[in-house]
Amino acid sequence: MSLIFSIVESPSHPDFSPLYRELGLEEIRSTSMRKAIAALKSHQPDWVVAEFFYGYGNNYAGVNVSNLDVFLASARKYAPQSRIIVMVDKAEAVHVDKLAALFPVHATLVHPVGREAMRRAIESLRADD
Repeated sequence: MSLIFSIVESPSHPDFSPLYRELGLEEIRSTSMRKAIAALKSHQPDWVVAEFFYGYGNNYAGVNVSNLDVFLASARKYAPQSRIIVMVDKAEAVHVDKLAALFPVHATLVHPVGREAMRRAIESLRADD
């Protein structure tokens, strides 16, 4: 069974747990990047679904592009095979390319993300295997 990390940091993150089960994916759900990074040390996900939040004025003085940078750097080490799916607000979608220049982003879905859009993203990435 493939493993999917679902990183839920906001109320706008849809609950796709039933879809993941239907697709034969075992889900590990984290409510913060810190918890997701800790989980990487003992579980190597095949899939990661997380929301992208652009770091307009973050505490890292512009070093990090978004909330996902540190997690994706860790995933590069612990789970380099992971396929990354990001969900993003329409207003911030233009900034995903900055993240994709640093880390692999396999699919970008713009909110509102429905069940069928997520299904298509996962199935199209499976077809690329």
